[in-house]
Amino acid sequence: MCGIVGLFSKKEVISSNLGLHLSKMLESMSDRGPDSAGLAIYGKPTARKTKIMVQSQAPETDFKMLKKFLLSKKSLPFDLKIHSTHAVIKLDIKNKDLVTGLIKNTFPNLRILSVGKKMEIYKEVGKPVEVVKRFSIHKMKGSHGIGHTRMATESAVTTLGAHPFSTGEDQCLVHNGSLSNHNSLRRELIRKDMIFETENDSEVAASFITDKMKYGQSLKEALESALIELDGFFTFVVGTENGFGVLRDPIACKPAVLAETSDYVAFGSEYRALTSLPNIEKARVWEPEPATVYFWGH
Repeated sequence: MCGIVGLFSKKEVISSNLGLHLSKMLESMSDRGPDSAGLAIYGKPTARKTKIMVQSQAPETDFKMLKKFLLSKKSLPFDLKIHSTHAVIKLDIKNKDLVTGLIKNTFPNLRILSVGKKMEIYKEVGKPVEVVKRFSIHKMKGSHGIGHTRMATESAVTTLGAHPFSTGEDQCLVHNGSLSNHNSLRRELIRKDMIFETENDSEVAASFITDKMKYGQSLKEALESALIELDGFFTFVVGTENGFGVLRDPIACKPAVLAETSDYVAFGSEYRALTSLPNIEKARVWEPEPATVYFWGH
């Protein structure tokens, strides 16, 4: 049992408080997953810039060494901001592949959580209220975001095992459920050069979606492929640069609710995740249909 939330902003009044709204939503789901929690926030992009999110178990030492190393590369201008155990490296898009390669080869204790022009991922072991406070999520702004609180079933309780999982640029996935064919899918995706950091079935689902989109499918088509090729029970919320999509398996045994107003679209594993949102009493509220893809984009 896990808890999922998502919020898509239609107006600035929501965007300017996106982190605050998502924080309250995720905290309300605490009893659905006390092991770890995380969120992906999609903010405003900077022209010709991208962001690399990294995580460390020893941030004071590792981030100091990382900054010193990057400063030694005179031709690599960058900006580094530290948020507890996470750091955001903003740099020219043209240097993205070079810097990600340097980090992987030079700093084996650092983990790259995500890469993208808009997306930042924050996740850690602990309850939602602790994770939200650690990273000051309530202060963040953005166009949309998704979150997850985890009760571990398929793999160990670790930071890397927390959701969201990102396996493509500005792409991430949160999942409530359990996949039965994730081991065979993982082997198939490894043959396609996908890299895995955990044994988590949800990371396989994220990689599956990324692989499908890499070869030309839209998010809608990739999620429709998931209905055919993924075995098990699942509710997915998938974030992209432009919005988020929702999918439940054909049996739809995992709870889910959507709400829409003129200001936002919101998702929650339960209705109580939505009760703190403004004007929720005026929203159109419904349960997403099984085996049906929903998407909202800017």
